[in-house]
Amino acid sequence: MISTMNILFAICAVVCIFRVQDVVGGATEEQMWAAGGLMRDVCLPKFPKVTKEIADGIRAGNLPNEKDAKCYVNCILEMMQTMKKGKFLYEASLKQVEILMPDHYKEEYRAGLAKCKDVAVGVKNNCEAAYTIFTCLRGEITKFVFP
Repeated sequence: MISTMNILFAICAVVCIFRVQDVVGGATEEQMWAAGGLMRDVCLPKFPKVTKEIADGIRAGNLPNEKDAKCYVNCILEMMQTMKKGKFLYEASLKQVEILMPDHYKEEYRAGLAKCKDVAVGVKNNCEAAYTIFTCLRGEITKFVFP
C-alpha cells in the first residue's frame, strides 16, 4: 500500500516538472509523459489486478470492462484533476490541457472535452463514470494520451 507521503511526493514531483516558467507554451511531450508516469506509479499499486501489461493496454486505448481497470482509470483521472467523486471537471480539464499538453494537442483535446463533458452525468459509480469519460475521450481524440 502506498503511503500518504509517497502520494504527496508524487504530486510535488508533478508540480516541479511543470514549473511556471517551463509551461508558457504548454509542456513538452517528455514532461507530459514524465508526469503521467508518476501518476501511474501512484495508481497501479492501489489496484493489484491491473498489471503493467493491462495498464499498457489501457494506455493504448483497450480498457477492459472490469472493476479494477475502471477504478485504476478513475484514480489517474482524479490525479489529473479531470474527475472528482465521479464528476467530470470540464473547466479544470480545460485548464490542465492548457498547462500540461504540448501545443499541437490542444485544439483536438478542447473539442473532445467539449463533446464528452456530459456523457457521465447520472452515472452513480465513480469507476463507471471514469470508464464512460475515458471511452468517450478515446473515441473523440485521435492522439489520445493516457499514462
